[in-house]
Amino acid sequence: MDGRSSLSVGQRERAVASFGEGLGYRSVAGLLGVAVWPVKRLYRRWQVWGRGALVTKPTKRSYSFEFKLAVVKRFLAGESATVLAAEHQLSAPELVKKWARTYRREGADGLRPKPKGRPPKAGQGPDAPVRAESELEQLRREVERLRAENAYLGKVRALRDQERR
Repeated sequence: MDGRSSLSVGQRERAVASFGEGLGYRSVAGLLGVAVWPVKRLYRRWQVWGRGALVTKPTKRSYSFEFKLAVVKRFLAGESATVLAAEHQLSAPELVKKWARTYRREGADGLRPKPKGRPPKAGQGPDAPVRAESELEQLRREVERLRAENAYLGKVRALRDQERR
């Protein structure tokens, strides 16, 4: 179970035991005196995993584009998210619903893996075109730098002369 859950370990264990006795998530939330949403999330996981809903998974799994697309198409065809999650050993039925929302909003490309991290600056990164600078451009840039340096030094010299007077 998620460590960020607002339910304590004891509350989660009591909730799963109550689900096994046939109580629904609203009844269990009332018995425990907690909000309905975390109990409902636990109930959905319990529907898929049974007592295994209490087990914390060590890492996040990633799924291929083709796998996600196949699951979403079956879900949109009318199969239950709970059944699909159990069949494919997904962490929760909400994952199937999330993929379906993304598919409806962005199309199939929304299910493709996204690159991690901050995007590279313009003109940088592995896809940036490598442009060789001609010798003429290099010389022009150096002349411009030297002119700026010369102007700076001239102003410094003028300030020193002014202080001496």
